Amino acid sequence: MSKVEEFEELRPLLFSIAYRILGSVGEAEDAVQESWLRFDASPARPASLKAFLSATVTRIAIDVLRSARVRREQYVGPWFPEPLLSDPYEDPARAAELADSVSVAALLLLERLSPLERSVFVLREVFAFGFDEIAAAVGRSEAACRQLLVRGRRHMRDGRPRFEADRQERQELAARFFDALREGDVNGLQDLLAADVSMVGDGGGKAPQLAKAVSGAGKVARLLASVFPLMARIDVTFVEAEVNGQPGAVFRDRDGLVLHTLVLEVLDGRIQTIRTVINPDKLGHLGPVADAFAVAREVKQARRHTN
Repeated sequence: MSKVEEFEELRPLLFSIAYRILGSVGEAEDAVQESWLRFDASPARPASLKAFLSATVTRIAIDVLRSARVRREQYVGPWFPEPLLSDPYEDPARAAELADSVSVAALLLLERLSPLERSVFVLREVFAFGFDEIAAAVGRSEAACRQLLVRGRRHMRDGRPRFEADRQERQELAARFFDALREGDVNGLQDLLAADVSMVGDGGGKAPQLAKAVSGAGKVARLLASVFPLMARIDVTFVEAEVNGQPGAVFRDRDGLVLHTLVLEVLDGRIQTIRTVINPDKLGHLGPVADAFAVAREVKQARRHTN
């Protein structure tokens, strides 16, 4: 195999590592590309290309994350990871870990970890790398990496809700939710929501929000049932899709431009959290992005005509 072929075979793994460390599709893709440049420029042939490239992309991602944390501290409103519709890396033996680790809830918990803790946790818990490989990747001893993993596990365990493991049940619940959403059925929506459900959006100060944060089944159901029929009236459509391994949807304006994503988190047979990403900077990888402010103005006009 040529260098290019060898690299392309490992690209899905490298992207999946980088995305979990960074929570950004664009930054992960850049980290993978930089890994290729370093590999291509290296005259030596590593004994294990997988270990070499995984270590390279991890070190690059750690550096990017350290600088990104300053920007995230100044971020306007809640910060969510960029929505990922399809994880390119597959490993049937670790399918459950891979799916769980890419959920928005898991990625937000990973934000609590230091860059080193996060990287060690991802390499060990998600991708099952050996401690010798992890130590080489992060530039610490194996003993230090074990301690980093212990701290990372504790942070993740303390904050993690247990979401439904039954994928079929999640999908059926989501289908009922989106049917009720299309119909503007307040009661139908409320029946699917946990009593303390929360709806939160990430606009980054660059797009209008349905609401910064709304909680309680009644309030969330009424908000959804009042807004989405108006959006449908101005030809906003949505397609159900897995978003970060969870049931969700991608919304588009009448021209097919990406407006926002929505993802549902299910706990004990009810929808516990609804998260939307409408920040245009986080949607470009899904296609051309809509003018959310223009859509919001049309929604307001449609509401006035209804009243």
